[in-house]
Amino acid sequence: MSLYKVPLMDYYFRMKELRIALAQINPTVGDLRGNVEKCIAYMRDARKYGAEMVVFPELCITGYPPEDLLLKPQFVSDNLKALDKVREATTGIVAIVGFVDRNEDIYNAAAVISNKRVVDVYHKMYLPNYGPFDEYRYFQSGTRYPVYKMGDVHFGVNICEDIWYPEGPTTIQALSGAELILNINASPYTVGKADVRESKIVTRADDSAAIVVYLNTVGGQDELLFDGGSIIADEKGDIIARGKLFEEELIVCDLDIEGVFMHRLQHPLRRQQVLNLEETNIEIIDVPVPKTTAKAKQKPKLPKPGFCPMEEEEEIYSALTLGVRDYVNKNGFKGTLVGMSGGIDSSLVATIAVDALGKGNVTGLFMPSPYTSRESREDSRALCKNLGIKLLEIPIEKIFKSYLDTLKGVFKGKKPDTTEENLQARIRGNLLMALSNKFGWLVLTTGNKSEMSVGYATLYGDMAGGFAMLKDVAKTTVYALAEWRNAKAEKFLIPERVIWKEPTAELAPDQLDTDSLPPYEVLDPVLQAYIEEEMSFDEILSMGCAPKCAKDVIRMIDRSEYKRRQSPPGIKITPRAFGKDRRFPITSKYKSY
Repeated sequence: MSLYKVPLMDYYFRMKELRIALAQINPTVGDLRGNVEKCIAYMRDARKYGAEMVVFPELCITGYPPEDLLLKPQFVSDNLKALDKVREATTGIVAIVGFVDRNEDIYNAAAVISNKRVVDVYHKMYLPNYGPFDEYRYFQSGTRYPVYKMGDVHFGVNICEDIWYPEGPTTIQALSGAELILNINASPYTVGKADVRESKIVTRADDSAAIVVYLNTVGGQDELLFDGGSIIADEKGDIIARGKLFEEELIVCDLDIEGVFMHRLQHPLRRQQVLNLEETNIEIIDVPVPKTTAKAKQKPKLPKPGFCPMEEEEEIYSALTLGVRDYVNKNGFKGTLVGMSGGIDSSLVATIAVDALGKGNVTGLFMPSPYTSRESREDSRALCKNLGIKLLEIPIEKIFKSYLDTLKGVFKGKKPDTTEENLQARIRGNLLMALSNKFGWLVLTTGNKSEMSVGYATLYGDMAGGFAMLKDVAKTTVYALAEWRNAKAEKFLIPERVIWKEPTAELAPDQLDTDSLPPYEVLDPVLQAYIEEEMSFDEILSMGCAPKCAKDVIRMIDRSEYKRRQSPPGIKITPRAFGKDRRFPITSKYKSY
């Protein structure tokens, strides 16, 4: 197809403005009906604000990621029927909608719809296949670079990964005449990722001399958490609109399309780039201006911006809150159960659960053993009172004694060791799961990333449960989050002693975590270096870590893969979470020290 460039005279003497609505929504994987209803509701609100165009996230029809649902032909067909219902609701507006397209293969796609007609479909070109992404497993790549002409406005559409490549669709579409680039996403959250995204979007807008709309989905999906935080950058790379973090929102903004032309006049380098642009699969496609939009004279006032910046602890806390709320609600659980120990982890889990679900949907279970301290009982009771949740108490001393009596003959001549410690943890796991079965409660496990990394957890014991909220949260971060939540409450919501006392599993007399592990302020940097940053043994030593400590920690990490494979799913907040992000063999002779 021959290359088409927008004539410069088309721009002269025209004031071009576009009111756009970004639907930062929280779809649910597989809930085609619910996702369609959400799209239609947000489209209705967009029309109320006089928007000429409404944009929806990547794969908003199916939810993201649909994973092996995509291998079911019926699911793909049902997704196309769902898109058709959205199409029927597009009277008076242009809509960009993420869905799964099917031709000779299936594609991660965006439909461009105007006034009940699908004008065109864009296919995602760059398919991510790293970390939690497996898009090569499912999709074929697109090959077209369409530019759409709606009245006097020329725009390009691309999807998520497409915008990260400097020579990708955004650049080609902008050089081919697009003043506006719409990039729809399902970009998972990690700590600090919003700043990285913003930097790249600003750079792409500035380099392309185009307005770039970056729309991200929001919500929890199994281990993944999508943080929203959609942004619009103008042709100079200045941010002109931001979406809220971790919340659904309709972001409505007036875009000065004329300003793009005026800005481009001052960039002679761009003229050369346009001349040197190679012919490729570029098309200019007309998008009819919806009749009701064309007749609109006076637009309603824009909604007030809702964005509010967050410090790191608030950001992580908000992510965990949204993650557990969506996991519980989307999976239809009646409530949650937390095994209370009087320690920092269970205290934080219970507090976040209450913030996410309400106190009526959280129950605590305290299971004292012969080694449980008076302070642990007092702190568990104090926390549950502060949170307003019910605390059940089931002592395990008699059950533990019964186990020991039963095993006495088999264990004859053997000294007590971690076996007896693990028995207590497994008794507690049994009780937690019994209550879960009886009352339909989801058990929220309380282990953190530091413990999971080195295997400081009991398989079928304290690892028992349905959702591991802190699975990707280091112990030192757990303390920081607890202190942040107390500061927000302006009181010791989490009892003060819980924060300053030495961490202990209380499975043996006078036991402390430091009996088995380095102090967490020493351990956590080594874990981050080895797991998240893939540092070598020598690089870890260069951080100041003692050789024996580094060797012991690495050995514990490598040895504990079999436990992590059997752990519940948990919320990903770092670039390298256990699960899809890190796939190490259980059986391996390799040693990095």
